[in-house]
Amino acid sequence: MSTNRTFTMIKPDAVANGHIGAIINDITTAGFKIIALKYTKLTPEYAGEFYAVHKERPFYADLVSFMSSGPIVAAILEKDNAIEDFRKLIGATNPAEAAEGTIRQKYAKSIDANAVHGSDSDENAQIEGDFFFTAAERF
Repeated sequence: MSTNRTFTMIKPDAVANGHIGAIINDITTAGFKIIALKYTKLTPEYAGEFYAVHKERPFYADLVSFMSSGPIVAAILEKDNAIEDFRKLIGATNPAEAAEGTIRQKYAKSIDANAVHGSDSDENAQIEGDFFFTAAERF
C-alpha cells in the first residue's frame, strides 16, 4: 500500500557545499510537503546501523565513513506518488547519468558523493523515517 511519504537525506557533500537551501527549494517547488526535518551528524556507529543492509557489500566501510564525515539533513516528505516522484526529482545515482534539472545533476559531484538519498520503497521510507524521527517530531 502506498503511503504517499518518502524519506530523504541531504548528504555530507551537499551540506558542505552549501546546497541545503537550494535542495529544499527544489523539493518544495516540486510539490512535496515537509513532514519532519532534522539537521544532525551521524556517528560511524549510527551510520553503520542505518546502512546495515549493505554490511556485506565491498563499499560499506567507505559509505559509513562518508556518511559520518559531516552533517546531514534528514527529512520525511509527503506528496501523492511520493516515492516515484522523488526518485525522478533526484535523478540517477550517478550524477553523470542524471537527467537535466534533477537534484543530483545539479548538486552531486560523483556516484559516491551524490548529494541526496531517496527511499526506494514505501517499506524502506517507513523504516528510514522511523530511524531518524519520533512521532512527536512529525507535523
